[in-house]
Amino acid sequence: MRLPLVLTTFLGLASLQSGCRTDSPVPFPTPQDAGVVDAGITDAGVPPDAGLSPDAGQPPEWTLQGTEVQVPEGMRSAPFDVPHFLNIPSGMMVSVWARVPGARFIAFSPEGTLLVSVPGQGKVMQVRPRAGQLPEVTQWAGGLGRPHDIVFHERDGQVWVFLSEKDRVTRSRWTAGETARGAVETVVSGLPDASLPELHGTYGHELKNLAVDSQHRVYVAIASTCNVCLSDTTSDPLRGAIYRWDWSGGSRELFARGLRNAEGLAWEPGTDTLWAAVNNRDNTPYPFDDGTGQYGKVIPEYVDNHPPEALTSVRQGGNYGWPFCNSNPDTASGLKQMPLDRDYDMNRDGSQADCAALDRTDQGIQAHSAPLGLTFFDNGELNPAWQRGALVAYHGSWNRTVRTGYKVTVFPWDLATHQPTGEVDVVTGFVNPDQSVWGRPVDVALAPNRVFIVSDDQAGALYRIEPIRLP
Repeated sequence: MRLPLVLTTFLGLASLQSGCRTDSPVPFPTPQDAGVVDAGITDAGVPPDAGLSPDAGQPPEWTLQGTEVQVPEGMRSAPFDVPHFLNIPSGMMVSVWARVPGARFIAFSPEGTLLVSVPGQGKVMQVRPRAGQLPEVTQWAGGLGRPHDIVFHERDGQVWVFLSEKDRVTRSRWTAGETARGAVETVVSGLPDASLPELHGTYGHELKNLAVDSQHRVYVAIASTCNVCLSDTTSDPLRGAIYRWDWSGGSRELFARGLRNAEGLAWEPGTDTLWAAVNNRDNTPYPFDDGTGQYGKVIPEYVDNHPPEALTSVRQGGNYGWPFCNSNPDTASGLKQMPLDRDYDMNRDGSQADCAALDRTDQGIQAHSAPLGLTFFDNGELNPAWQRGALVAYHGSWNRTVRTGYKVTVFPWDLATHQPTGEVDVVTGFVNPDQSVWGRPVDVALAPNRVFIVSDDQAGALYRIEPIRLP
């Protein structure tokens, strides 16, 4: 896909501009974005030498190189009060484009204004590119209930911006150049949040993600309230599920279930196939009564790699297993189309669910990576060797013996099967050699000329990664 001329002009200017998140399919020609395996975290600034084989669809010249993050004056508060390095594709550079504390999901308007959700502060910021200068950062909307996902969508010639909050989805008309949000329409209300009496003020996955399809229907991921529990499978609406509404917010229907925490929602380009990045359960007991004496025990070596997170297409009526069944990466299929095993805590005798009858996820991701933002690219926008693919931002683990995640990866795409063909690291280095963490990627937005933006809620930064251009 291509960006409108104005956005292309803005984003092609030196290293001060940026580049795109819109929902898909959309009539205006904007690349889509979404919107938390690594054996290894690599030391900051040290080029990795693994996971980059041609088997993953990677061109020979695609290698990562430790590159110092360039930080403009005025943006050098912690963590940028000391130098940091990121491993990025050779021939590219990385800079801090803007500082937005708590930056989560990001989306570009057609003309090139970036909206950035800040759930912890109840606001959405806008980052407006300026030729030859650093971008202008101002508040676009405030007083919100933990805003998270942002989607631009066109209908009948009017561009709308959709915004998810903890308990609702709203939209407003978008006007090019606007500096503050216009009149707000509530599309969906009454979504579950921490105020529910049975939750006693605690809802760990309260933030909502959304998508809008070519028929202008609205999809909302309602994540689980727990690691595993029965209550989410009987609540109304179900939690650990995706629901769909029509444009007016009516005709609610359950679209898919068994998705513990579906974060990034995005459409494969040229299709009406919804994909999601899914965070799965923690502290999984060993599920096999195989005479090893480990049955039902929480074993760190097992928990470290089970169950995998997921990058998967989501079909209407699908059930992807949570909380009764978990994907098993230890078969001949590896991380592709993994069979499901009974969860020891919730379904050890198989009475709650027949795991063999449930939907398998398309692609596994190293357990505990916490994939968040999901962004498709098309027409070789990221690398000419890949016609299509998906960028995924990994927020990183919190309960693994060795850290994993904390990076951005690409999944090259097979156009015939509509499936990912492997996984290739794009940005790593957020973990220091002593295993301390200085940044956590959340979302990715892609622009023309191989420019992309990565949001980081821990460092409070937006990174611009782009090819080095000689004077």
